[in-house]
Amino acid sequence: MTWLSIVLIGLGVGDLVRSSSWSRARLVAHITTPVVVAVVAVLADVDAWADVVALVLALGVAAAWMELSRRTQRTGHGALAALGTFAVLVAGLIGFSGAASTPGGPLASWLAWADLPGLATPSAARLLVLTGLVAFNIATANVIVRLVLLAIGALRPDMVAAAAPTVPAVPPGQSSQPGQPADRLKGGRLLGPMERLVILGLGLVGEFGAAGIVIAAKGLLRFPEIQAAARNNAAGGYTGGTAGIDDVTEYFLVGSFVSWLIALASLALAA
Repeated sequence: MTWLSIVLIGLGVGDLVRSSSWSRARLVAHITTPVVVAVVAVLADVDAWADVVALVLALGVAAAWMELSRRTQRTGHGALAALGTFAVLVAGLIGFSGAASTPGGPLASWLAWADLPGLATPSAARLLVLTGLVAFNIATANVIVRLVLLAIGALRPDMVAAAAPTVPAVPPGQSSQPGQPADRLKGGRLLGPMERLVILGLGLVGEFGAAGIVIAAKGLLRFPEIQAAARNNAAGGYTGGTAGIDDVTEYFLVGSFVSWLIALASLALAA
């Protein structure tokens, strides 16, 4: 898990940078990701030849992921290729993780010195895993959710493409074009990461019942918006596009379940 954790930290930071509307976010993200990976690897003393080769190869696949997912979010097409690239990245890093060096170095020394609050001082490897999963759930997971929605048609590729010339960067989990279900269920870009982090945190401390309450609460909070969409459709009050109540429900259910599955997969990796 050491290689995967380091790459997820770099990728999470890079995806967070490129989710902004800054005109140079794409270039900065491609620079930030390898820099963060290199810094974390050095601090954790994960710099043997096997580590260097694995991380360099992983950064190449990560760059392909960032470009493919960026193109898909602008055109609405190629979601499966982007998702497949990310799956190859994760599977490859996990499959060869036994060759990774044991984390230590300045990071382990700092952990021993810092005396962080808790039942026990976490190891450097544990800290890397948790940091990588947090970074992943904040930004990269949002991109994955959006790609899945595009892959199944819950977000319409034609409307995503139509918005691309006028909007430099469409935030993950949202759409800038009227008529998309995302336009009628606002806040997903912020609520998704918060929800995943709460589920991950509660799961790590063994409060699985509380995590279930969080999942149920989301449905209750979104229900009035879905009801309002139904009333608007019935009254002919929504004229911004062609998304109906079934579209909104599908968008909400698929997006939520994908987000929950990502949180549960993260919890399994952290266990």
